[in-house]
Amino acid sequence: MTIVHATDNSFPQDIEKGLVLVDFWATWCGPCKMIAPVLEELDAEMSETVKIVKVDVDANQATASQFGIMSIPTLLIFKDGQPVDKVVGFQPKEALVQLVQKNA
Repeated sequence: MTIVHATDNSFPQDIEKGLVLVDFWATWCGPCKMIAPVLEELDAEMSETVKIVKVDVDANQATASQFGIMSIPTLLIFKDGQPVDKVVGFQPKEALVQLVQKNA
């Protein structure tokens, strides 16, 4: 599966089924750039378990404000459309694997 780039309009459909890891990010954010390749690795290794969705907070402010995103990167885990977990800031791959496994 490839990483989905969601918009305010597509977001509800992007998270409605299964386990979804959402990365709230922006182009100017240094830690967001650092976490991007980590998410690509995670997608390559765990696409059977989790879908990865990215939301650019500058372009999709309604979705970012709906979930109270105050700092980025913020990663939310959704299960069947409901938020179940959250981490803020850069996370190493091992931490993200554990986060996904904990909520799977």
